[in-house]
Amino acid sequence: MALTVVPLSPGFSTTADAIRLREWQLGPGQPALVMDQFSPNDFNLVVDDRADVHVNSKDGRFYLGWFPLGRPGTDGEGWRISVTGTAKVRGYHLSFDTETPAEIVAAAVARVLETSRRV
Repeated sequence: MALTVVPLSPGFSTTADAIRLREWQLGPGQPALVMDQFSPNDFNLVVDDRADVHVNSKDGRFYLGWFPLGRPGTDGEGWRISVTGTAKVRGYHLSFDTETPAEIVAAAVARVLETSRRV
């Protein structure tokens, strides 16, 4: 009795049309799209001696840092968003690398700002 094995084709079959190639936005873009969201009435802006930009809310609970050359002590962190928690609820932070498009960071910042409210 002979055993016959039918080889299976690796992967899957497709066409170029089925793949639907896309062009994705890459590169850091324009940081002004992020920074223009902050009003001097509600936020403090500081540019340090490395040309890093720091934005704090007047109450000190929101922080945004932009590090065009990378945040010191990190592996290419270009943006950091932090919201300080309360005694009952922990805060959070988000970070993006130096090559994350500013439009993506701007959308995240906009959403964080939309969820805040005056008390």
